[in-house]
Amino acid sequence: MSFTQICSLADVPQPGALACNLGGTAVAVVRTKDGEIFAIQDLCSHASVPLSEGEVEGCTLECWLHGSRFDLRTGKPTGPPAVDSVPTYPVRVEGDAVLVDLGDLDPTR
Repeated sequence: MSFTQICSLADVPQPGALACNLGGTAVAVVRTKDGEIFAIQDLCSHASVPLSEGEVEGCTLECWLHGSRFDLRTGKPTGPPAVDSVPTYPVRVEGDAVLVDLGDLDPTR
């Protein structure tokens, strides 16, 4: 795995999401009320709008436009109208740095 810093932990609201870009890939870095950090594609699979503008509840992120909900752990939709998953990415925190591994999409590989 190749982790790359995407943002500062201090920049991620709790709870909430931060829109980030890593090598041309839109990523939402999400912090839950419990302080867990997740990284998910910042594009709703139903309406192609930024998920980072949605609401975080537990381990789900709700799209602000039509209310589709996505599990932050798997990217699978948990509420309509979305039926397609969105990619999730491995994430880790080192000090105040949030690092994400985009896998094959990683521009540093």
